[in-house]
Amino acid sequence: MKVVTANRLLDGEVVWQGADGAWVELLSLAHVLEGKDEVAKAMELATQSIADREVVEAYAMDVTQDEGRIVPVRLREMIRAAGPTTHPELGKQARASAV
Repeated sequence: MKVVTANRLLDGEVVWQGADGAWVELLSLAHVLEGKDEVAKAMELATQSIADREVVEAYAMDVTQDEGRIVPVRLREMIRAAGPTTHPELGKQARASAV
């Protein structure tokens, strides 16, 4: 399983591609892709978003599911999904809890 991630060009925020192709700020809202064809189609949308200067550095990353949650496989992606590591109140998890 994979999701497509990038950084939003406007503010550098880590984002993921949602089910409708829009970029979302929480990994839990990302569209999980299964199979090479789904990944290729999602990357086509991401390439267009790069051309439209919405995002930069888009790529597909490996994920698993744990109790219904999308979980990154690599440590780097876990850190990106959690948000800045400079202060716990600044991370994505803190913002998601406040909503």
